[in-house]
Amino acid sequence: MEQRKSWDAYFMDLAFMVAERATCPRRHVGAVLVKDKKLMGTGYNGSPAGVAHCYDTGCMMEKYDEGGQVNERCTRTIHAEVNLMLFTDREDRIGATVYVTDEPCWNCAKMLANSGIKEVVYARSYDKDHDKVSRLFEEAGIHFRQYDSRVERPAKS
Repeated sequence: MEQRKSWDAYFMDLAFMVAERATCPRRHVGAVLVKDKKLMGTGYNGSPAGVAHCYDTGCMMEKYDEGGQVNERCTRTIHAEVNLMLFTDREDRIGATVYVTDEPCWNCAKMLANSGIKEVVYARSYDKDHDKVSRLFEEAGIHFRQYDSRVERPAKS
């Protein structure tokens, strides 16, 4: 008998599918909002509506100094978590779970903490902000965990 995917695997797969709509070539990020095992909304990283996409005109890069190391980031892109919150209702977010392909950055974490969600599940880590994001979510009472497909178990009906 064939085993069904777990709910975690199902929703994380959807987040990665949503990420395929991203319009910044630097990283494709997708987020899905789930409540009571129902998909409530999606978001992916990209340019604001009506603004040229990075794929069309290139990334809008900004250099910044992080502890003596110069890094770059694209400032044209709205993060997937922000788009998810912009296009979902607060009532749908209350008590919901967000599945996101990448661990939220500090700014997204603050917005998620204020959005009413109860859980964030991410696939790829983002070490830069991990410690303070973890502390914030713990203080806010938000369950925060990394999805690990290697320990995946089949779903119970």
